[in-house]
Amino acid sequence: MIRQPPAQEQHTVTDGPEQRSQPPQPPQQPKGAAPRLKLSAISKSFPGIKANDHIDLSINPGEIHALIGENGAGKSTLVKIVYGVLSADAGVIEWEGKPVTIASPTAARKLGIGMVFQHFSLFEALTVAENIALGLDDSGPIRALNQRITEISARYELPLQPDRHVSGLSVGEKQRIEIVRCLLQSPGLLIMDEPTSVLTPQEAKILFRTLRRLRDEGCAILFISHKLDEVRALCDRASILRHGKLVAACDPREETSGSMAEMMIGSSPVTPRRSSHEAGQKRLEIRDLTVPGQNNFDVSLSHINLELHGGEIVGIAGVAGNGQKELAMALTGEVRAPGREMVVINDEAVGHKGPRRRRRHGMAFVPEERLGQGAVPDMDLAENVLLTGYLRLGLVRYGSLRMQAARDLAADITGQFDVRCRGIQAQAGALSGGNLQKFIIGREIVQSPDVLIAAQPTWGVDSGAAAAIHQALFDLARRGTAILVISQDLDELMLISDRLAVLHEGKLSGAHPTHEFTIEEIGLLMGGADIGKARLAS
Repeated sequence: MIRQPPAQEQHTVTDGPEQRSQPPQPPQQPKGAAPRLKLSAISKSFPGIKANDHIDLSINPGEIHALIGENGAGKSTLVKIVYGVLSADAGVIEWEGKPVTIASPTAARKLGIGMVFQHFSLFEALTVAENIALGLDDSGPIRALNQRITEISARYELPLQPDRHVSGLSVGEKQRIEIVRCLLQSPGLLIMDEPTSVLTPQEAKILFRTLRRLRDEGCAILFISHKLDEVRALCDRASILRHGKLVAACDPREETSGSMAEMMIGSSPVTPRRSSHEAGQKRLEIRDLTVPGQNNFDVSLSHINLELHGGEIVGIAGVAGNGQKELAMALTGEVRAPGREMVVINDEAVGHKGPRRRRRHGMAFVPEERLGQGAVPDMDLAENVLLTGYLRLGLVRYGSLRMQAARDLAADITGQFDVRCRGIQAQAGALSGGNLQKFIIGREIVQSPDVLIAAQPTWGVDSGAAAAIHQALFDLARRGTAILVISQDLDELMLISDRLAVLHEGKLSGAHPTHEFTIEEIGLLMGGADIGKARLAS
């Protein structure tokens, strides 16, 4: 099923014994018109790794072009070169038929290139409008900017309140800031790096309408995603990278998700398997948890009740901004509960205790935000192991850090969880988003916790890495850990959860066996509807 193009503009597609000589064609444009963006033989190396190896790629006006590949395949490096964050070691970039040098993001924006990064660059203490102003080369008066933000938000169905502080926003709302900031610059090329990773299916549909509208207006869009069903539904063409090389191109509308996954990894994807199991002893109990919002924009948690037993995975679904962040913080101890009995781990009341003491009682966390909350970008991998593992992994002895033991553990994690990096001396911020996610998941799992709280565990990872993470969660549950997964990916929750509950406006529905729910019921619950007394918490 691998389709190997010997050249960019004309290639032979091999599919079993047949050969299709016609490559996927971009949308029609005037004869002789140049592509909006053309890359020729782009190469980029870092110490010990060739991230991009002679890559050819072209994107036309009015086209949505997918760039797909495994974590570490070279996608982020390539688009950073296009956006001026990195410079290529070799190759030529052409913009509308003319060779250009893109020395900085400012230069990229002047050409008409906008980019929405997977990791947001926002200041928590500033408002939406202030953050947008910082990203614009000429923002103008703040009052006029507020009006422009409101107009663009309404036009493209991306609701934002310019005067809200970023610290009180959900991840999905933060992403809207990045998108609106790009749209205010009327880009000729919009690069989107994993834009739906933090969106519900409903939000993703709205975003797709926005992207199709931009395409119809003549904007070229480079769409990077690991969600292959979305690529098939949205994109006109797809280019596939593997180990830094362009290995295939296809029309995603003529492919299956399985065939594209096979192109990405070079073999058939592995499906995670879970053995039969029975719920064990009660590990975590949430008793009438009620926590007021920390500011005017936080969601207050109201009378939440839930039990988790060893060996089970319980999923919590919900639209972004309905209290997921607040619930995770209340469970991990970043925000302490008003009553000590509101959170109980292994029969020990811990509602009044902070994160370190909850870890002592057997809890581990995978936070929603990888950089800053899950890992310190400027620390290497061994140092990031120390941050959360020093208690349960014995990395401190007689007041001294056991750095060699931390380095050994970091090496074990990178090997066991296929974290692709330039060795354990690599800084966390240098890893691709998916590889950093695998590292954080692995760091928490090797601690053999009694309770694992995982928020968005597969955000921004490719299908192969997501399958590996799911398998790791299955294996951890089999060993007796109680796992709570807070996710906006309904497909993920339906796949891995034994029981499922829905969070809406800080209130949690009853948790019931996942197989008893339909997608329609979950959608209604996410919207705040009552699906009968049997579906609601008492």
